[in-house]
Amino acid sequence: MILDDYGNEHCRAVAEPRIISLVPSITELLFDLGLSNNVIGRTGFCVHPRKAVKFIPKIGGTKDVDLDKLIALQPTHVIVNIDENTLQTYQHLSAAVDNVIVTHPSAVEDNMRLYLMLGEIFGVESKARQLLIEFEQKLEKVSSYTKHLDRLNVLYLVWRDPWMTVSRDTYISHMLEIINCQTVPRPATTRYPTLSDEEIYELSIDACLLSTEPYTFREKDVAELELKFNWFGKVHLVDGEMVSWYGSRAILGLEYLGELSQILNDKKSGSLWT
Repeated sequence: MILDDYGNEHCRAVAEPRIISLVPSITELLFDLGLSNNVIGRTGFCVHPRKAVKFIPKIGGTKDVDLDKLIALQPTHVIVNIDENTLQTYQHLSAAVDNVIVTHPSAVEDNMRLYLMLGEIFGVESKARQLLIEFEQKLEKVSSYTKHLDRLNVLYLVWRDPWMTVSRDTYISHMLEIINCQTVPRPATTRYPTLSDEEIYELSIDACLLSTEPYTFREKDVAELELKFNWFGKVHLVDGEMVSWYGSRAILGLEYLGELSQILNDKKSGSLWT
């Protein structure tokens, strides 16, 4: 038996699976595992691979799934995520679908288990092992480069009105730790705490990272925050998919973080201004 991240037991699929993914990053992963012909449904936020997913029916969003439409597609497997989807959605699905696979990567290394779990359930172990090797090689390369760098305190914003950041027990924070970036503030009572302007003013940071998702921060936001908090040269737009998406996207994400690390450290040292 194969355990998912909620402790549910799953058997290896014995026939051609009919898979619905309610998790954008895992939809992309399924295609990279060679399961494109088995994906029969997705959310509107499942946008990769762009050319392929446009032919896959949408069944709502991650938080507002059209359960009637989903069930009508007669899936054998539905993949959900503890952060992306609601407990109510999971409970409804569990009563209607035989196999609801729960995912919850938290640490960066959890990607390896994710590859192997889905590879074993859907009989694509070879593809899964190939991704695992690529991931391990990229992780080792980035870690060897960044382990000698100074630790940076960064504020990673995912929303505004109100300002919303990430706590240190999130996947995003663990990804940033790979490049010696420590998210602030340190204490947090929720995984995605909100901050007032006054609380932000009190933070001591080396950089503020504005994510392109779920809120679409833009260059105008960079200019606004630099002026508002006197953070000139410290505010950077970052590709939210590269930092927050697990699965196969994490391999590209590690490379992206290596490049980001060089930019942030050059900014701190002032070498970009010479």
